[in-house]
Order: sequence, then structure tokens, then C-alpha cells
Amino acid sequence: MTAERALRTAAPHQLLDAVRRVLTDQYAADSVELYLADYGLTVLQPVSVLPHTLQPVSVANSPAGRAFGAQEPYVETLSGGLVRVHLPVTVRGDRLGVLTVTLPGGEHADRCLGELAEIAEVLGHEVVVAERDTDLYLQARRRDRLTLAAEMQWQLLPGRSCVRPEYELGAQLEPAYAVFGDNFDWSATADRLSLYVTNGMGEGIEASLLTNLAINALRNARRAGLPIADQAALADQAVYAHYRGRCYLSVLMLDIELATGRVRAVDAGSPRLLRLRRGAVERVPFDAQLPLGMFEETDYVNQEFTVEPGDRLVFVSDGVYGAASPGGEAYGDAALARAIQSTRLLPAAEVPRAVLRELSGHRGRPDPDDDALVVCLDWRGREGPGKAEVRGCG
Repeated sequence: MTAERALRTAAPHQLLDAVRRVLTDQYAADSVELYLADYGLTVLQPVSVLPHTLQPVSVANSPAGRAFGAQEPYVETLSGGLVRVHLPVTVRGDRLGVLTVTLPGGEHADRCLGELAEIAEVLGHEVVVAERDTDLYLQARRRDRLTLAAEMQWQLLPGRSCVRPEYELGAQLEPAYAVFGDNFDWSATADRLSLYVTNGMGEGIEASLLTNLAINALRNARRAGLPIADQAALADQAVYAHYRGRCYLSVLMLDIELATGRVRAVDAGSPRLLRLRRGAVERVPFDAQLPLGMFEETDYVNQEFTVEPGDRLVFVSDGVYGAASPGGEAYGDAALARAIQSTRLLPAAEVPRAVLRELSGHRGRPDPDDDALVVCLDWRGREGPGKAEVRGCG
């Protein structure tokens, strides 16, 4: 409670100072550091004021990275009777980073561990709120400079992962610091999950502007309570009214009933959906409809299917399945199926990054020629009546 009061009354840019004071006074902490995951999910960046900053630590092979990946506290034994505790900083399944606390070991550390984990969770909530009023935490996530187009795209996203009783979501964009057209969006209520995967045409700032217009048009229609086909139609009109068919945007839209797993889908373009069910990977087919904004007043229709508990749905943009090897071979559905099989034991939040690593190996170079987007949805379903707990996903 002392930590929560301190965090809630601290200035937005002083959250780390506030939690550091509490942990030093109340828990005999020797040092306290906050690390946030960078946009590429490769390193954990220290939150500190330049030039007095620590070095980033690897997500893949560091104690802090182990806590981040497993989403469990990890205790590191040090000399002099001290331990270093790495605690996930996560908000409703969205993995922000790690809080690292050095304190006396033995029974003291064991007694503190549960409370420290709760403090890390409260800190995560306060970081999300504070980002409205300070750039400190957004700056800390940057390993490199973002292009303007990428800045606009990342600000448009709901998060990179989300957890609710019925499902888990994870998503990632590449090139993380120079993405311009691909995007994803999701929103949940007590009864439904809306999920959109978009692939905008063009390059640079023009592609980002197109995607921003389309996503905000879809959100506007969704928040008006319109069904998914009407959302697509209104967004189509908004894009066409501005670009008159010169630019358009592909989108795959899903509306999922949480109680039944019934899905209404609108496929307007190039994003693809593959399903892992009972060990087999298959592409979910849709009747192709026109991208948003290609022609004036296009009508869209729903298609329906059902997700079953245990299903994994993986959405990809054409920058994934169309990526070419040095010999010119497209990545394709077969390679995607192998990647989905090889990552089947990973949590949903880890799958997009792992698939994109495999894609990088196929390309033979780290930087893609086109945006690459992967979204993973693990469906657990609702176990029975009364399971309407809302933990929030944007």
C-alpha cells in the first residue's frame, strides 16, 4: 500500500524514483532499476536520465530476459549475502519490461517476493498512465531512432500482447524502427473480441497516413456499435472519399463471441490466417472481397466459422508469406506451417517474434524489403456461465 500511494502521487517522470525510495526504506533494497522492452523485443532498455544510463540487457540470454520471457520472478544469487530479483512488469498481459531489485537474501527475500511482484504490477499500470504526460518511458524503449512513419504506427497500436480468461494475444511488427503500412488492432468487451489485421499499400509516411485513416475509421464505426460488415463499408467509404481509389488498404477483420467461439469475418485483401488445431496446421479460407477504398461504396458480407478451445490462430501480412529467399523462393504457406509447428509450445506473446526470426533466416538478411506482421491468438474459450470477467485489452 505504501508503494501504491507513492506511485499514484508521484510525477509521471518520477515513478522509478518513487518506487526506489519505497523499496529502499521498506524492503532494505540495495538498488532498484526498471528496464523496458525495446520496439524490436530484442533488448531491455534501462529507464534512466542521460548521460547517466545503464547498458541494455538481452531479452534472449540474461537473467532479466528470463523473467521477461517466462513472466515469472527470477532470483539471482550474488556475493555478500545479496540476491537480485527480476520481476515482470506486465499490464493485463502486455509485457512492458522488468523491475530489478537487489536486496538481502535468505528469508528476507523469500518473504518479500510476493509483495515485490505486486509492486511491479502496480508500477506497470502507472507507467501506462504516465505515458500520456511524459515521453520518458517511450524514449527508453528505443534502441535506435524511429522513423516518423514508424512513430505513427506504434502510437496507433493497442499493445503487443493481451491476456483474458478466454484467450491470449501476441503481435509484432518488423522492421520495428522503420515500419510504415502494416498494423493490427484489437478491442474487447465482456462478450466480444474484435481483431483487425491490416496491410496498407505504399511506403513511408504516405503508407502510415493511409493506415491511420483506415484504422480510425474502423474504430469510429465499431464504437458506434455497428456490425463488422458495416464497419468495413464505412471505413471503405472514408478511404475512398480521401484517395478516390489511388490508394487502398487490405484488412482481415474478426468479431468473436467469447461465450461460443463463433467468429464473423470480413476478408478484404491480403492478410492470411492459419489455424493450428490438434497438431495440424491449415489455412482458413475466405471468399476474397475488395480492399478498403479501392472502389466507391463497396458492400461487404460476413463469413462465419467457429474456434475451438485449444486452437491457435496465426495472422500474417504479405510481407511474411511473400518474403523471398536469396534464390527468389517465397516463404509461403508450407514454411509458415513449419514455423507454427516449431513454435507450438511457446506462449502466444512469444510466437510472433519467433516466427519473424525464422523469416529472417529465410530471407538471409535481417532487414525485410516489406513490412512483416504476425499476430497470434490462442483460444481457450469460456468454461461455463458467469465467466464474464473483464481484464481489459484496450
